[in-house]
Amino acid sequence: MNFGIIAAGQGSRLVQEGIPLPKPLVIIDSRPMIGRLIDIFIKCGAESLCVIVNEEMKEVAKFLTELAPSLPCSFDLIVKTTPTSMHSFYELSRIMEGKGRYIITTVDTIFREEDFHNYVEAFEKAPSEIDGVMAVTTFIDDEKPLYVATDADNRITGFLDKYEDGVKYVSGGIYGLGQSAIPVLKKCLEAGVGRMRNYQRALVEAGLWLQAYDMNKIIDVDHAADIATAEKFLSDKD
Repeated sequence: MNFGIIAAGQGSRLVQEGIPLPKPLVIIDSRPMIGRLIDIFIKCGAESLCVIVNEEMKEVAKFLTELAPSLPCSFDLIVKTTPTSMHSFYELSRIMEGKGRYIITTVDTIFREEDFHNYVEAFEKAPSEIDGVMAVTTFIDDEKPLYVATDADNRITGFLDKYEDGVKYVSGGIYGLGQSAIPVLKKCLEAGVGRMRNYQRALVEAGLWLQAYDMNKIIDVDHAADIATAEKFLSDKD
């Protein structure tokens, strides 16, 4: 499996709340968040890794540059400031083109390693006609959650800004996709689409078969208080 990390945001809310480190270097589970993700991806048998950081994140770029020689797979670092997360997603997708299936996640997504490993395994075993397997959760801690509508077989039928009756899931910010998703992304950019949720809607509208995979609890670290919440989540056995 190929993996990518979007770490190009400013992390302005953490800075405003007194966290001096760039978001990707905030310590979670005794490791910088971005280092923790990379460790998990390596354990999942990563064939390649790519990361995008913005041009102001010199500390993060330095951390990754120093880490790269020790990695057991190919590694690409993109240092580029992008206007939206979807543009960052596109930059990573360019690296993924022609490599088969890939998983891209945001750097502040916190999950249990076992849950992620099971998700990767499910994606790897998914039939070839399935275009993507998106990690979802029933736990809502996002300020603006993206609700994920599914049918009886957990095929995704829509991405919704507001809750509707019968909808069980919200997006976990973990995107498992195949090569068929890349042309849709290019068309979205050409049309001026700038939000990840609208890109995901476009995938459904294009007829791509996306499955929802319930990864149990997923936490986003957007605020200072989320750091303690994430640490407790990872230390809890239940």
